[in-house]
Amino acid sequence: MGGSNSREDIDLTSSDEEEEYEDDYDARSPISEPAASAGQRDDDLLRTATPASLEAIDAKLRSLDLKYQRPTAVAKLYLHVGGASASARWVPAERSATYAFVDKASDNASSPRWFLEVGPGPRVSAPVDSALQLKTNPAQRRADFAASGSVWALRLPTDAKFRRFRVEYERCLFENTYGVEATDEGRKEVFGPDFAAWARPDEADDAVWADAEESLNPPAAAPARDLLEEFEEEAGDGDNIQSLALGALDNSFLVGGAGIQVVKNFRHGVHGKGTSVRISGGRGGSVSAYSTPKKALLMCGETNMLLMSPGEALHSNGVHHVDIETGKVVAEWRFEKDGTDITMRDITNDSKGSQLEPSGSTFLGLDDNRLCRWDMRDARGRVQTIGSSSESPVLNWSQGHQFSRGTNFQCFASTGDGSIVVGSVDGKIRLYSKSSMRMAKTAFPGLGSPITHVDVTYDGKWILGTTDTYLILICTIFKDKDGKEKTGFGGRMGNRIAAPRLLKLTPLDSILAGTDNKFHGGQFSWVTENGKQEKHLVATVGKFSVIWNFQQVKDSNHECYRDQQGLKSCYCYKVVLKDESIVDSRFMHENFAASDSPEAPLVVATPMKVTSFSIANRR
Repeated sequence: MGGSNSREDIDLTSSDEEEEYEDDYDARSPISEPAASAGQRDDDLLRTATPASLEAIDAKLRSLDLKYQRPTAVAKLYLHVGGASASARWVPAERSATYAFVDKASDNASSPRWFLEVGPGPRVSAPVDSALQLKTNPAQRRADFAASGSVWALRLPTDAKFRRFRVEYERCLFENTYGVEATDEGRKEVFGPDFAAWARPDEADDAVWADAEESLNPPAAAPARDLLEEFEEEAGDGDNIQSLALGALDNSFLVGGAGIQVVKNFRHGVHGKGTSVRISGGRGGSVSAYSTPKKALLMCGETNMLLMSPGEALHSNGVHHVDIETGKVVAEWRFEKDGTDITMRDITNDSKGSQLEPSGSTFLGLDDNRLCRWDMRDARGRVQTIGSSSESPVLNWSQGHQFSRGTNFQCFASTGDGSIVVGSVDGKIRLYSKSSMRMAKTAFPGLGSPITHVDVTYDGKWILGTTDTYLILICTIFKDKDGKEKTGFGGRMGNRIAAPRLLKLTPLDSILAGTDNKFHGGQFSWVTENGKQEKHLVATVGKFSVIWNFQQVKDSNHECYRDQQGLKSCYCYKVVLKDESIVDSRFMHENFAASDSPEAPLVVATPMKVTSFSIANRR
């Protein structure tokens, strides 16, 4: 299947057989209902409450003896049927449903405490966490969510009850995520004094985002854009594609289990088979140790490639150096420090554009508690040869730090000037300057989900973290005490840190993406020059490649952010849908942006096919 246009929403309507439910809603049109009677005085506080008065609302709820495990007033429950077909619609599931946030605390600290249950039955029972993908619509007093493989919508009868639902949901989500009470003290314990905007995003000052928007000097509104499929090709030799290594020059590379396929770069994508580099040679002539490369890293003006294959667990004990021009593995390098073999979880280039440098010989390495730079030049001056394990050349640990306590590093990326951002299992994102790997200049707290992938813009002003269920966009810009603009890589941000923004799928799309519906590989589009700004973000989830407009996500006045509670979430995106799970999705280098396109082509790889898409004016 090819690319689809924007999937901001699907037009869902009730069937003819359900005309008696005249107040059933679709996904676009608000529904008018009589306002709540003026006699409902016990709701007055909730009607006028702002998000800042969370504790006051809690006190009012408790004074009304509205316990979490007790069902609330009657609501309506709807079920989405029909998937993405033309007949898709909402159907009533329970006209007189009740909901409750039920405390199921157990001795197992890792088990969620709070569950959302919708009765009778319960018809729905699910832990309150990010996997619900809950999306609220205040105008319709509606909350959509995904649970048990289906998409549901709960509609509350009054504005006050809808507000109460959101307050209770946010409280239970916080307590399930962090394991502490959703109080000021609990938020301070989780986020610390410097991250008040993360703890209370509804009260946060968006001035930093506004300043960043203005600094980009956005152009006048451009015509709407579509994704247009340009090329699609089968993987050669029946070899499954496992990752992409995109080049900024003539070629890009499809990395598979048995070799590397070379394809040509054009202004409308990658196309045409070139040389197929079969992985051969190695210690003892065996290729089993690196038959399924975990990571492919282009170097030396894109004439060489490093392949890192996982050993036990997710760690590797070395890399294989491939000369692309000859199609041979020319060296195997061991990771070693102080005479002892060590492992690495990930490797990346020194900077965003360093793969273009003809003489580059260093690259960055990451393990659970290590951050370092490796140098491929042999200090002993020996000729690099393939041989036994004892004769394999050893990489030179030229710079770095081995942390004594569990930092749980998981992924990293570099900026244009060589600064480093690191994501961790605990959700923290740390920023290291190009001059020091020992101490982070800034450490952003986690939002409860492990960071599985991280990227950063060329100028270091924006960070994109990937979790299983959402992406997190962080602005690193701040002004120091002298009013000078800096980023969190170059100075300590203190309490001048803006609240992040989240990029999410709608509950429906989170189901339609497929069974393996976890986000992976969130990336900015690719620029390697100062003054150039990335224009899009892309991530892969199941059978979807999901593309966001970067400028739209940053716009504080964007319609997605209206009437939201908590961290602002953007649901406006385009989707490329394939008929099998997608391996990788990446934008080509800005060099390949055509004159009629605002962006270089998008390359989408499934195990058996690679497809290129252009973003162009609607035809």
